[in-house]
This record gives sequence, structure tokens and C-alpha cells, in this order.
Amino acid sequence: MKKVLIGLVVLVVLVFGGLKIFEITNYGATTYYTKITNTGQRVTNRDDEGNKHTIYAYDLPGFDKRGALQQLKFNANRDRPLRKNTFLKVTYNDKKGVISWESISRSQLPKAALAKLE
Repeated sequence: MKKVLIGLVVLVVLVFGGLKIFEITNYGATTYYTKITNTGQRVTNRDDEGNKHTIYAYDLPGFDKRGALQQLKFNANRDRPLRKNTFLKVTYNDKKGVISWESISRSQLPKAALAKLE
């Protein structure tokens, strides 16, 4: 019986701890929409073992669902740049900057953001 009770307490602590970490990292996140208009700046780095890693750095204007502007700086960790004219949904935090991004279709854009991007 003690093992079950200890297991439940540990499980509850882990769940609440995970939720707290999620809240801290995503608190204040706003969704912006942007369009890839350039190939980005190619940056090649080497790790401690001498392996090359290429990223593409982007600095693009983004707009929220009401059309408010936010300058977005983010990286694409890929061997090639993102395709031009691709729309992105970007999650932005005031303290951390761009947290994540994903490609979306034109029909998924809010009207106010679409009007500013085209």
C-alpha cells in the first residue's frame, strides 16, 4: 500500500511540475503570421568535433490576428532555405523571441494578417 501511495504522490508532483514548466516557457506567447520573402542569411557553424551545421536566419515582419506588427527573428535548422512565398504561423514570446513556427496554407491566415502580408 505504501508503494502505491508513494507512486501516486510522485506522479502528481511530476504532472504539476511539468505543467508549471510548460506555463513558464509558453506564458505570454502570441501567435503571429508571416510570409517568407527572402532566402534568409546562410550561417555555417562547426561543432566541437568539426562537423558543419548550416542554418538560415530570418528577420521578417509578422502580424497577429488583428494586424498588429511584430518583427520576427528566427532560424531554420535546415540544409536549404525555406521556400519563398510560404506562410508561417509563428509562436512568439516577449522574453524568448520566436519559440516555434510551422508552415500553414493561405486559407488558414486571419483576414487582417493576410491583408498585411499581400
